[in-house]
Amino acid sequence: MNSTSPADRLSQARTDDSTRRRRRVPAALDDLTRDGQPSNVSAVARLAGVHRSLIYRHSDLHAAVAAKAAQPPDNATGPQVSRNSLLSDLANLTERNTRLAGHVARLEQSLSEAFGQDAWRATGLGAPTDTDTDTLQRKIDHLEQQVAELRDRLSEREEDLQASRATNRELMTQLDSTPR
Repeated sequence: MNSTSPADRLSQARTDDSTRRRRRVPAALDDLTRDGQPSNVSAVARLAGVHRSLIYRHSDLHAAVAAKAAQPPDNATGPQVSRNSLLSDLANLTERNTRLAGHVARLEQSLSEAFGQDAWRATGLGAPTDTDTDTLQRKIDHLEQQVAELRDRLSEREEDLQASRATNRELMTQLDSTPR
């Protein structure tokens, strides 16, 4: 007579099944890497014949897949771009687009004000006094000088930023290409 209960046998069968499925994940990851295929959770789970949640539930499996995905392919030639570098570039470009959208909005506002002033002058509804005009002209001259200085500073900083990005890319390429 068998001394193990049905519950014990069921528990052992589940443990064995879980162990078999866990073993298939690193094997599938190695197969994808060997074949030069992208190593992401979905691809590994599909090849291993397991559900993606198995990989996400086990932090060691998920970390192994994430580490493989971050490595450049072995058969790649030429400089490689890492995923983190691409994400960094995407974040920088998104921020730049935001700044440019703000700049466009300010330019549209300035244009609207200029059209309004032209329409106001063209209708003859009134003219500013000479002292108001002189004060405004001095203020405009001062602000234009400030804008010119700020543009020069911005241009210098953009050049510094471009140089920093180029250096960062070179360092990332060197780091990615160094043998581990």
